[in-house]
Amino acid sequence: MGGLAYDIAHVLGGAMLLCSFLLLTQRRLGGVIWLLAAQGLLLAMAAAWQGYSQGSVHLYASAAIALAAKAVAIPLALREATRRTGGSGADAGLPTMPALLGGGAMVALAILVALPASAGTSALMREDLAIALSVLLLGLLMMCTRRHALAQAAGLLSMENALMLAAVGAAGMPLVVELSAAGLVLAVAALAGLFGMRMREQVASLDTQALDAHRGDRH
Repeated sequence: MGGLAYDIAHVLGGAMLLCSFLLLTQRRLGGVIWLLAAQGLLLAMAAAWQGYSQGSVHLYASAAIALAAKAVAIPLALREATRRTGGSGADAGLPTMPALLGGGAMVALAILVALPASAGTSALMREDLAIALSVLLLGLLMMCTRRHALAQAAGLLSMENALMLAAVGAAGMPLVVELSAAGLVLAVAALAGLFGMRMREQVASLDTQALDAHRGDRH
């Protein structure tokens, strides 16, 4: 059972990491939302598998919350925000090759940091922590390189997925903590939609570079 638990957890975590790389290179906001939903679904599957492996009912509840919030509710909210803002849904971001090279550097950094820091723990926990940190850094890179407000919000939500992956892989998560996290993520998605609509009304664009002209320190 230990080998099977390791293999399946590793496959699910690796699939989440692949989604993060695809998020970096995806140009259409609709594609970003679908990939974020896929990552949320994989997170729910990873939490459910950890619940089965660890015999934890709380992790089953966390998986159900992740499925409802991250794979369904939040992507639908982002899609509705995109529809209401009337944007084209395009965001150039970095060119594909620099994005992949930067993503590879983030993964290498995560491995160099996570594996020594988790020395002495189980192999499954070490691998999960390295993958989760990789997903978190890729989400941060996405936030820093995208100009579309909703794409930046998707990067932030991907980072939160990484934090939950690390938590369920390490030692499980109390249900009350996951409920609080789900509420926080839903609030972030709602604020991202409201922010996008306000930007569309005020500057007629969802490109955050358009805000530079409204900074008080520019003359």
